[in-house]
Amino acid sequence: MAHPLLVNAVEILRRPGTERDLTVEIALADLEVDDPERFDEGAVVDVRLHLESLSDGVVVDGTVRVAWHGTCRRCLDPTGGVLQSEIHELYQRVLTDPDAFEIEGDQLDLRPVVREIVLLDAPSTPLCRPDCPGLCPSCGARLAETTCGCSAPPPDPRWGALEGLRLDDPGD
Repeated sequence: MAHPLLVNAVEILRRPGTERDLTVEIALADLEVDDPERFDEGAVVDVRLHLESLSDGVVVDGTVRVAWHGTCRRCLDPTGGVLQSEIHELYQRVLTDPDAFEIEGDQLDLRPVVREIVLLDAPSTPLCRPDCPGLCPSCGARLAETTCGCSAPPPDPRWGALEGLRLDDPGD
């Protein structure tokens, strides 16, 4: 059985302007993505692509969606969401564009593009929310839930010269 992200380029390249839509749900394992820190086992990628032939290749536009999970880098709470990334790529038989992918054996292999998007766009250091205050560095209190009684740490003496400049600023 042919892989759903392996597309016959002969049909598309017959005439410039030929279009084809491709909607596929594919397991991350089929893309050789094994990252339990960011994706659940058995996670499925929703791929929706529009292919259009040019005189020298095929333009691939569309979106990729997949659920992700992780640990907030500030408060250490579990977090997650749905990654939605756009794809804008060019495939060519004879590479004239250095950023294009090669059409090999009359096939468009879309797996590397989808895999790359998923791995590069999924957050590696996620936040549970953009304004997460995190944990107190002294006592570990969750600053979103409570205020702690810790005093501010003493300033680093190496920044002393800059502190003097700040105090001289008339804008304060």
